[in-house]
Amino acid sequence: MYIEIDDKSGFCFGVVKAITKAEESLAELGKVFSLGDIVHNRVEVQRLEKLGLETIAHSHFPELDGQTVLIRAHGEPPTTYALAAAHRIRLIDATCPVVARLQTLVKKAHEQMSGCNGQVVILGKRGHAEVVGLTGQVDGDAIVIETLDDLDNIDFTRPVYLLSQTTQSLALFEEVHRTILERSAAPSQVTVNDTICRQVSNRNPHLKEFVRRFDVVIFVCGRKSSNGKVLYQTCTEANPRCYNIEDEQELQREWFDDCRSVGICGATSTPKWLMQRVADTIRQTIG
Repeated sequence: MYIEIDDKSGFCFGVVKAITKAEESLAELGKVFSLGDIVHNRVEVQRLEKLGLETIAHSHFPELDGQTVLIRAHGEPPTTYALAAAHRIRLIDATCPVVARLQTLVKKAHEQMSGCNGQVVILGKRGHAEVVGLTGQVDGDAIVIETLDDLDNIDFTRPVYLLSQTTQSLALFEEVHRTILERSAAPSQVTVNDTICRQVSNRNPHLKEFVRRFDVVIFVCGRKSSNGKVLYQTCTEANPRCYNIEDEQELQREWFDDCRSVGICGATSTPKWLMQRVADTIRQTIG
């Protein structure tokens, strides 16, 4: 059985930055707290926990006076920084540079819209850490939309400034953009800033080509990964014999009936070493 790991799958540079900062801090301090899962991958989180990383929530800040807390790649709203300062918490800021730039853009968009009675609209997943950080830049004064149905929350008689969570679908963003222009009373007053990370969105066309080459595809990603859900959907559309797992223990022998080739790929939150472990398991127990 031929097995190949996609060389373009795995951590994006924002996640690499966060993981590297966590490992360096753990080597120095022995104990570091992460505000939320450092990456939406259970197996990678467990690896870092063994090194001394402990995942916490904002509610734990009062108990961490003087401790070190890492802000993950998704970023945080200003209120988090203020809360940390109030409790003398040292922050390691591993916000992805692309997300940090988007936070600044959201603030500038809000300033622009405030001057013309307009609205800031963000395509994103409600409650997602990145989106919470984005809306927090403007004290929640932004409209978050997940689907075309949510566009009913926009007042189309007023100016609109559209942006997007970095990991959203480019196709959906373009559809939302087109629909807003169609429904707007004054399309010239619609401002659009495509803020989708191309390191993420460019994986879609590559994955379509990759998965078509194999009898079976194993897509490795954490259940919490928004990016993983989008990329897995891309894979299944191109190859129906595509299976989503978190780790090698979820592999099922019957998936590989009449199979001569296997492709292994993953999300931007999937470590390379985990995909390699999946490949090794297939070789040893199935291939």
